[in-house]
Amino acid sequence: MTARQLEHGGGRETGLAPVTLWFCPNDDLAPGITATLATYWLDEREQEIAGRFLFERDRRQYLVAHVLVRRVLALETGIPEAEAIIWRSSRGRPFLQAPVGGLPRGGNTLDFNLSHANAYHLLGVARDRRIGVDIERLDRGEQALAAISETFAPAERDWIAAAVPGRPRDRRVLRLWTLKEAYSKARGLGLGLSFDSFTFTLAEDRGVLDFRPPADDSAARWRFLEIEPAPEVVAAVAVEVDGGRPPSVHLHHGFPWGRAAPRRMVLPEPAGV
Repeated sequence: MTARQLEHGGGRETGLAPVTLWFCPNDDLAPGITATLATYWLDEREQEIAGRFLFERDRRQYLVAHVLVRRVLALETGIPEAEAIIWRSSRGRPFLQAPVGGLPRGGNTLDFNLSHANAYHLLGVARDRRIGVDIERLDRGEQALAAISETFAPAERDWIAAAVPGRPRDRRVLRLWTLKEAYSKARGLGLGLSFDSFTFTLAEDRGVLDFRPPADDSAARWRFLEIEPAPEVVAAVAVEVDGGRPPSVHLHHGFPWGRAAPRRMVLPEPAGV
């Protein structure tokens, strides 16, 4: 299947609950509205964290991100925004606590994952499977990108070094970084997983050609999707399929006030199997 088909909905719907992605810039929610929604929706812990930020831009990013999470979870589950109970694992990964009797709109488990980068947010939601997402901007600076690439496996560093310095090389670094972050977050390990313990081989433009997981995992368990939701922004999604049929992917843009039609995509075939 071509990259164009993946972007614009090639392939048939699988009948499974789709993976939903929500890309939301800060500017899609006015500061006053953000503050009002946060007052009513965020729990005590979230309110406390928001109050610790020294700079308004950081506080605003936090509030938009967490208002986005609660709004999307309400749409997906039927649990009102202020009533969703979100807990964190020992490694800091958030999870939704399902009510006794299951979720109001069906199902017992729902996984979500959030990433943000300089006023852009990406939220992924999946039912009955794990999901990880990561988003980055290409203007991170050469020093930061050089430090990032040092965490990769030797073959990945060689692939980066073969690119022309500047944006082409920066893009290779961040494509690998977002994929590694998404996979590690999907497993609930975060930076606790050494990034040179698993490797990706990537196509020139977009797409995973090969995935070699850590020794305790299987490549057939995962599928990966790369997207560029805005200019100079790269993102990656890792979805657990465990060898079964993959769900379709619905990508939404903007803050979810309603149910505008998403862009439909399909997950590529598993890599390295």
